Amino acid sequence: MSETINVTRSSLPDYEEYCAEIRSIWDSHWLTNMGEKHEALEKALGEYLGAPCVTLLTNGHLALENVLEALELHGEIITSPFTFASTTHAIVRSGCTPVFCDVDPETYTIDPKKLEALITERTVAILPIHVYGNLCDVDAIARIAEKHGLKVVYDAAHAFGVKKDGVSAACFGDAAMFSFHATKVFHTIEGGAVCCKDPALRERICDLKNFGIRGPEEVAFVGGNAKMNEFSAAMGLCNLRHLDAWLEERRAVVEHYRARLGGVPGLRLNAVQPGVQSNYAYFPVVFDGCKYTRDEVFARLAEQNIIARKYFYPITNSFDCYRGRPGFDPEATPVARYVGDRVLTLPLYVGLAPDDVDRICDIILG
Repeated sequence: MSETINVTRSSLPDYEEYCAEIRSIWDSHWLTNMGEKHEALEKALGEYLGAPCVTLLTNGHLALENVLEALELHGEIITSPFTFASTTHAIVRSGCTPVFCDVDPETYTIDPKKLEALITERTVAILPIHVYGNLCDVDAIARIAEKHGLKVVYDAAHAFGVKKDGVSAACFGDAAMFSFHATKVFHTIEGGAVCCKDPALRERICDLKNFGIRGPEEVAFVGGNAKMNEFSAAMGLCNLRHLDAWLEERRAVVEHYRARLGGVPGLRLNAVQPGVQSNYAYFPVVFDGCKYTRDEVFARLAEQNIIARKYFYPITNSFDCYRGRPGFDPEATPVARYVGDRVLTLPLYVGLAPDDVDRICDIILG
């Protein structure tokens, strides 16, 4: 059988480059607790993303939990069920109540036309999700939030490096959370960040991620532990140097897929948003009347050792762990459910050969 093609593969710098980056860690013996690599990466990311305030954390999920706590949100948070488990879990674990808004059928992001009707006196925030590198309608969401006095926190796990009219996804809303998991276009092995404009919010998140400790004899808040270690930060410093080149390689893979699958009846490809600079993070295909169903294509690819992913499926308001809870009803978000039942993300990573893309497309087209 041929070598396995996974849905993604982590991009890595040269081994020697990483070894050189971590050499000073051996000299200092400073492995964590906001050392020189951590500080250097925060600075580099602030410059790359154009974000005034960047806070590194141990992963994207804790980044999201910490920013929700830092904003002192208590009540209902409007979000979308077409997302990874982390988004909904973070809301629930924060003690808030998720209220699910359906998604736009083209971008799969929260539909602002359906959002305002869900706002009640208990609503405290909107938590939209940028999906597959597609940006939410940030302008419409900002207008609605300002009108009703709501906070906006973006789950930007899929949007690192994405820009709208030259403005980074890090700069929208009250805060934006990024995941630096090994599967992302930019990673620190494990890691995450919160970007915001308010230095006071950044300081509060820093308190929360380090037990509330502000000095050797001062513990100002009840906090936890969500600090990024030096080895992860060093990986981020290496990867950031190569990111633009890697995004170009990903773009070439996406264009190859589009050339083979574009215009095929029954296949709906990811939207190309005007004014948005993509990061080519994922290649989702919605199977809607094609020769084969999504599940049949998934199985046909697996038979050839090609691993695609049903992403996002199931949608979060149909998770077993929430079954029976008020408000968790996939029938209330029919577009999200429809897409979730039919979407498949195809293999996409730096180094995926054109011949392999052709083989994947040949299997899909039968």
